[in-house]
Amino acid sequence: MDLGLTNKVVIVTGATANIGRAVALEFAAEGVQLVAVGRDREAGARLVADALERGAEAAEFVVADLLDPQAPAQILAAAEALGEVEVLVNGVGGNVDQGFFVDSDPDKWAGDMDLNFGTVLRMTRAVLPGMVARKRGSVINIGSTAGLVGDYMLPVYSAMKGAVHSFTTVLAKEVGQHGVRVNAVAPYATFAKDPSAFSRGSRFHPESGFFSSQAQELSDYDRSMRQRRPVVGRPFAVPEEISGLVVYLASERAGFVTGQVWSVDGGSLL
Repeated sequence: MDLGLTNKVVIVTGATANIGRAVALEFAAEGVQLVAVGRDREAGARLVADALERGAEAAEFVVADLLDPQAPAQILAAAEALGEVEVLVNGVGGNVDQGFFVDSDPDKWAGDMDLNFGTVLRMTRAVLPGMVARKRGSVINIGSTAGLVGDYMLPVYSAMKGAVHSFTTVLAKEVGQHGVRVNAVAPYATFAKDPSAFSRGSRFHPESGFFSSQAQELSDYDRSMRQRRPVVGRPFAVPEEISGLVVYLASERAGFVTGQVWSVDGGSLL
């Protein structure tokens, strides 16, 4: 489907793994000028090659860590070398720690806060003035169903995804008068089928061990609380089921849609 995004400059952060990678490639198929952002240079090179093969008008990978306050300016400069930024997808996020809040290490709270929310604030603040000045643009934030109902043993992460959702709503109220739309997508657990879709820094990478590290210590109650049951007959989403919605929201086909948090959960929250 032609969504009218051909040649538009699109920034996708967190673009080397899982949802972010699928989003970048979905935009590429629409013929955009893609600026993909991540920390893994090798994964970025693979992404650029795949994006050009999919049909991107141009594709550039910016090696940057969004935890660095200087990174947004670097990314924006690379994007503006291609043209005016029309779309920003804030895809950076992840888990710094897991476990019960009562046992949590306060020194680690800031990591989850900054990774999942601070990065969204800084990147949006960098791109937004240009969109406001031009009276057009679309920002899509990747939230999580954790921000809607809370993921068991991920208290700070869940709180920060809730913050992303609230920020989406209030920012849409502020910038709608300037022709800028802001939406969020809240995916349920999403896993790429191809292991090569995970960069080395991803918590989903086979070598990460993030999700399996505490598996042996969980009680039956813990396991039951961590599981939700989608009604579509399978336990997880795949990234392409998220990316299609993101690209739609970026397009003028969604020109009357703003301030919304779109849950993609397979009915697990019903």
